[in-house]
Amino acid sequence: MKKSILVTGGSGFIGSHLCEKLLAGGNHVVCLDNFLTGSMENIRHLMENKEFELVRCDIMEKAKMMKVFKNGVDLVFHEAAVVGVKLTMEKPKLVLDANITGTRNVLDCALDSGCKKFVSASSSEVYGEPVEIPEKEDNVLNAKLPYAVAKLTGEKYCRAYYDEHGLNTTSLRYFNVYGPRQNSTPYGFVVGIFIQRALEGKPPVIFGDGTQTRDFTYIDDCIKATILASKSNKAEGEYLNIGTGVRVEIKDLAERIIGMSSKNLKPEFAPEREHEIRHRQADITKMKKILGFLPRFDLNRGLKLTMDWYSENPPKK
Repeated sequence: MKKSILVTGGSGFIGSHLCEKLLAGGNHVVCLDNFLTGSMENIRHLMENKEFELVRCDIMEKAKMMKVFKNGVDLVFHEAAVVGVKLTMEKPKLVLDANITGTRNVLDCALDSGCKKFVSASSSEVYGEPVEIPEKEDNVLNAKLPYAVAKLTGEKYCRAYYDEHGLNTTSLRYFNVYGPRQNSTPYGFVVGIFIQRALEGKPPVIFGDGTQTRDFTYIDDCIKATILASKSNKAEGEYLNIGTGVRVEIKDLAERIIGMSSKNLKPEFAPEREHEIRHRQADITKMKKILGFLPRFDLNRGLKLTMDWYSENPPKK
């Protein structure tokens, strides 16, 4: 049965993949984006699909956004956010405004329009420097930096709208999602940056000693879990980790990427960045139980697919 689905941040990395998959499922998809961090290149291949609609709008523009909802929206995937370590540290107020006030604006529009389901992109950053490893949804949350605090506040809003207003919400704590179309500039993310440097014959630069760990989730697994969450009654009102449950050292990541590039490179090391989180690892017990989902892509397979895409889509000069 065809649904009308709104994806905020739909021209971004995760949002564009989500739009693509939802269209393949026979739905009408509205991509809402201000293009602050998204890109027209991510969705250009979708523009000729008659079921795809692009709305240029900021989630801070509540009245304009409400006009979109009044056309009828069955389901919202809220992916819009100010992301990237460098950007979020440089512009903390922008992060707080967009990720807190913006999230509440989207929730208000969904509630007032009679939308049936709201799935929100949260982040593993809500754990801050983890108190326990692996990180479980009911662990102590140690969020301190603006992005982490904003994402945690967004989760609390989602839960409040579920408890107080009966809006079916689910918050997904994504763990280091990577894959084709991810930003590889200094404002991007470690996998894309490492791959792009390796393909250019430049060594990956590791901040610190490289023993810090992350749980890397391939984009296809992220999208599959996200869509499953929208269909699960058991996920309503919940916070769910979306990850692999596998912890990988950053120096191991760099060495794998160098090996796949067939370049004669060695990682370079730079001083550790301020506020660097040492470890990330998702406990995915709840994801498996509620969504019935297990990750299908191990790191080597995901990196190979990602590197192939970067090789075929070099950055424009």
